[in-house]
Amino acid sequence: MKETRPSLPRTLAVVSQKGGSGKTTAAVNLAAALGERGRRVLVVDLDPQASASSWLGIRDGGRGLFDAFTGNGNLTDLVNVSDVPNVFVIPASSWLVGLEKALASEVGAETILRRLLERLPKEWDHVFLDCPPSLGVLTVNALAAVPGILVPVAAQYMALQGLAQLLETVEMVKERLNPGLRISGVLACRVDVRTNLSEDVVQELRKKFGPLVFRTVIRENVRTAEAPSFRKPVTLYDTRSAAAEDFRRLAAEDIENERRTKE
Repeated sequence: MKETRPSLPRTLAVVSQKGGSGKTTAAVNLAAALGERGRRVLVVDLDPQASASSWLGIRDGGRGLFDAFTGNGNLTDLVNVSDVPNVFVIPASSWLVGLEKALASEVGAETILRRLLERLPKEWDHVFLDCPPSLGVLTVNALAAVPGILVPVAAQYMALQGLAQLLETVEMVKERLNPGLRISGVLACRVDVRTNLSEDVVQELRKKFGPLVFRTVIRENVRTAEAPSFRKPVTLYDTRSAAAEDFRRLAAEDIENERRTKE
């Protein structure tokens, strides 16, 4: 299904302070589902573990992003075409582990990514920054560079505690670096519909964040866990699975929300 393309990229940081929240799962599979609808999507992998890059078929990003941050490169030259229709990737690698030390004495280090993104051509409809599950220089750069964040939250009580810490960080970045930063959406992930616990967590999210919480939830599904080893998003790995259905529904809702904010 082809959708009307927006005039400017919708740039979001996909961020969570807790590992296992479904952060990379959300970034990769939402990108793929939007690509199915004719949207051009760029995934910028900022996590040194490079899970999003690997999932989308890019094995090693080398020094590319590291050099871009340290002034020896640009993002445009790092864009890779993935095997997923309409999805492009700027890959990460383990080189990013050393970025904190490399930028320790750099003035304005927190806003390097903002400047790099501003120089990207406006070829994409959506740009997703897949952030590390930590509050280091990469995540702060992402928060300083975007107008909004997408927050995946696993349907577990420990995830709610991590969310509280993230909100404190968002407020700090708003105050010091990016006054326009806002939460664009909260996504309940790894929802086990058989348990009361998952339902309780989802309801707690809706109580706290109201309409910012997507109506769509991402159900726990073995197909989602299997898909990365085949280097395919779940929409291609098992196109008729419940997980693929969830992400297609999420893509439709995200586009609907985008239109509503422009009205």
